[in-house]
Amino acid sequence: MPFLANTPVEKMTGPYARRWWALLVLCLSLLIVVMANTSLIVAAPDMTRDLDLSSSDLQWVIDGYTVPYAALMLVLGAIGDKYSRRGALVTGLLIFAAGSVMGSLVDETGLVITARAVMGVGAAVVMPATLSLLVAIFPREERAKAITGWTATSGLAIAVGPLVAGWLLEDHAWGSTFLINVPIAIVAAVGALALVPPSKAQGIGRIDYVGGLLSIVSVGSLVYAAIEGPHFGWGAGPVAAAVVAGVGLLAFVVWELRHPHPMLDVRKFAQRPFSGSMLAVLFFFFGTFGALYYATQYLQFVLGYGALETGVRLLPLAGAVFVGAAVTGRLTPKLGVKAMVVTGMLIGTVAVFLLTRIDESSSYTDFLASLIMLGFAIGLSVSPATDTIMSSFPESELGVGGGANDTSLELGGALGIAILGSLLGTAYRDRLTDLIGGSQLPHAALETAKDSVGGGLAVAEEIAKNPAGGAQQAQALVDAVHESFAHGVAQTSLTGGIIMAAGTMIVLAVLPGRRKAGAHTSQDGTAPRETADSQKAASGTA
Repeated sequence: MPFLANTPVEKMTGPYARRWWALLVLCLSLLIVVMANTSLIVAAPDMTRDLDLSSSDLQWVIDGYTVPYAALMLVLGAIGDKYSRRGALVTGLLIFAAGSVMGSLVDETGLVITARAVMGVGAAVVMPATLSLLVAIFPREERAKAITGWTATSGLAIAVGPLVAGWLLEDHAWGSTFLINVPIAIVAAVGALALVPPSKAQGIGRIDYVGGLLSIVSVGSLVYAAIEGPHFGWGAGPVAAAVVAGVGLLAFVVWELRHPHPMLDVRKFAQRPFSGSMLAVLFFFFGTFGALYYATQYLQFVLGYGALETGVRLLPLAGAVFVGAAVTGRLTPKLGVKAMVVTGMLIGTVAVFLLTRIDESSSYTDFLASLIMLGFAIGLSVSPATDTIMSSFPESELGVGGGANDTSLELGGALGIAILGSLLGTAYRDRLTDLIGGSQLPHAALETAKDSVGGGLAVAEEIAKNPAGGAQQAQALVDAVHESFAHGVAQTSLTGGIIMAAGTMIVLAVLPGRRKAGAHTSQDGTAPRETADSQKAASGTA
């Protein structure tokens, strides 16, 4: 057996013999892409201290990865379809590794953000390639099981990222959390060449680069506005970005409707299985990433857990993902996609609402039920939604399908962290102002304390060292910071839960039942455009 997998999928007469080994490579590639975001959550305190990051700086260190990641996936998925899906995967892994090396070596804020952006470009190549290759390699009867494994890996990465980062930070600087990606990316690239067969679309025409450019402008501007506006105020930049996003989206829809070979056939959104699944992924990761973002901060800043201790305490989430994945693998064929997706979203909504009980006396056990429920919900609902999305695309557009699914996922996560993070910051500042607004703190120290929970604790440390302050005043500030942050978590969870509940109701209304879903899907898994049912779906009727 040759070392390199050289026979293209399109020329195989039967299922690829080493497809489950290939899935392992695809899941390993996915693992580091997701870990790159979750590991940074626990590395953020060390980076803030070493680089003297402001709240704005830290936000863009995190989101410098998100903007190119979300904006480029659709276009890069289409390029992979046309030229080489495996080539795209290997190229993306190498770009990702290069950005990781850069991030581990630099010590200036702008360069760290640049390194994160390079990693985001690499991730935007890798993510749709993993999903398109999976669908190309596996026969239809095994595809749902393979996608379940792919989904479980993303849930595992949510917990493993902080765990690995925490372990590294015990003895190494924060740059090690970047560097750990490099050997994994290299192993995945070699594994891709050895175990993943070449694949590309057959008979595809010219790529719709105008549509691709419009999608980049629209999604990139939307993510930028969602990050910058809620956190730092709706000044000229975020407002202009929001306007550009709206105009760009309208232009994209008009262009795609008129183009003979569109980048993304927007008519698919008239198909209820597709649009309902896209909305489910977006709303679900909105709530999940937002809740995980502030729950992790509570564990570190309020409960005082170190990076490794925080990572260990997120492991129940990963275990619950695998349980949910096992359950959905058995029940989805019997109950249907709608039942599993909506049930998962309901469980996720309840998990977020449970965090409204958090106060300054809460312990880790008060978060445990929510973490387990979120993990179980990921395993239960994301896999059937992703399978439905990918089944809406023909074999020639699998990269575009992967890009559409992953854009929805990443956009939901980015909006969740940005919007819920902003609400958390506002609630924290308002409560802290009420508690210490009349104190004798210098104005600069007061503003630093109100900027973030980390800033508040840093000010308390300085007060404890200052003879004019002392331990009693420092402890009073620590108590106020803890109470304010806990109040922020509870208030933000109420809003997040309401948004999740509304999203669940929308998905419940949009996703068709099993009988109606079958009318939308042809034998090859793609949805016909001219059936009576699709016309009804387009008009919003059942």
